Amino acid sequence: MSLCLQARQLACERDERWLFKGLDVDIRSGEVVRIEGPNGSGKTTLLKILSGQLTDYHGELIWNGEAMRQVREHFLANLLYLGHSPGVKTGLSALENLAWYQALDGQKDNQAVSWKALENVGLAGFEDVPAGQLSAGQQRRIALARLTLTPRILWVLDEPFTAIDRHGVAALEAQLVAHANNGGCVIVTTHHELSSSPALRRIQLG
Repeated sequence: MSLCLQARQLACERDERWLFKGLDVDIRSGEVVRIEGPNGSGKTTLLKILSGQLTDYHGELIWNGEAMRQVREHFLANLLYLGHSPGVKTGLSALENLAWYQALDGQKDNQAVSWKALENVGLAGFEDVPAGQLSAGQQRRIALARLTLTPRILWVLDEPFTAIDRHGVAALEAQLVAHANNGGCVIVTTHHELSSSPALRRIQLG
């Protein structure tokens, strides 16, 4: 499936200050789009607008040629959003967290898929350990397992490299590029300098 997410004349004000005004964005399949800008420039706010979480803005969002308000359910069915917080239940094991994610997405608990997702992020052997006993980087990996667990064409990721070691950073970056090369799309904020890739495009704020 090809996708096209567009924003037209997007503007957002916070605390009597415009974070951005008159912003036009076109995001298509096959791209890794990095949102850049100094702290406070509105990167996370823009991600939340583009992922349909915030409605306090001016302008229009368009999904595959139709106004977002008319196709919101179809848009959400193709979206995976991971926020700056890993969003794991510390009292649940890594495997139980993935079962919880599957339930939230209306999926049946599929342990074979969950085991594979944890293996892909380097958590083989930690499946039954409560998340609260894992490091910050390992908790982040539980969240990142959703990239395999919950297939979606559009990934919106806020600082996904936080607390990840060098090996994990390289593996995640390769996964983002592979997703784009397979027809998906990634919108990401990160302090990590992404390697140059034909799929990489930048949008500067501030």
